[in-house]
Amino acid sequence: MPESAHIQSAGESALIVYLGTESSPEVAARVQALGAALRHSLGSILIDLVPSYASLLVIYDPLRSDRYHVSQCIRTSLSDLPAVTAGNGRLVEIPVYYSPESGEDLEGLASSKGLSTQDVIDIHSEQEYRVYAIGFAPGFAYLGDVDTRIAAPRLSTPRQSVPRGAVAIADRQTAVYPAASPGGWNLIGRSPLKMFDPLATEPMPVHVGDRVRFKPIGRAEFLDAGGSL
Repeated sequence: MPESAHIQSAGESALIVYLGTESSPEVAARVQALGAALRHSLGSILIDLVPSYASLLVIYDPLRSDRYHVSQCIRTSLSDLPAVTAGNGRLVEIPVYYSPESGEDLEGLASSKGLSTQDVIDIHSEQEYRVYAIGFAPGFAYLGDVDTRIAAPRLSTPRQSVPRGAVAIADRQTAVYPAASPGGWNLIGRSPLKMFDPLATEPMPVHVGDRVRFKPIGRAEFLDAGGSL
């Protein structure tokens, strides 16, 4: 097992595997690869896998296995992991209508950084992001890493309601709100893409390990695609 990885107990029927000390595209790719390996090796013993920035929570059926067996499977999978690169994973394109109308913090963010609003749009949409984790709400994908030129801290006072589809930045992360909810991220645009649809064959368009690019679209295209303002 690689020296950088270690396993800890996370309850009566769960183990958490740490694959690094901080998030990076390379560590995220290893988390994804380990998850795929464990789905194969544990099979029906496995109840769920919960990936995060640099770790993987493994929840197993205590009636069908025990901590020792699952831990050994994890160690074997870690030792047998093939070389992975940050470029692995699907590339998913997310359309975004960037504007002060759809992103009420766009102008303020640009001004605080000494940039034009178009500069912010260009920097945000030219970057390729990695899906590090999905949490907070179903379909809320934490994407990184945002260019330092437009990275911005969370708002000092969160909004009581952020609209579905809002595209936002917090520190060096960016995300699309899958549903209306409270939030303190900086809003720079809005996407018509549903980030979570429980009735769809594939409820979420992105998964941990995927790569994401944002595609700027106009107001008319946004509304035609089902977006609302």
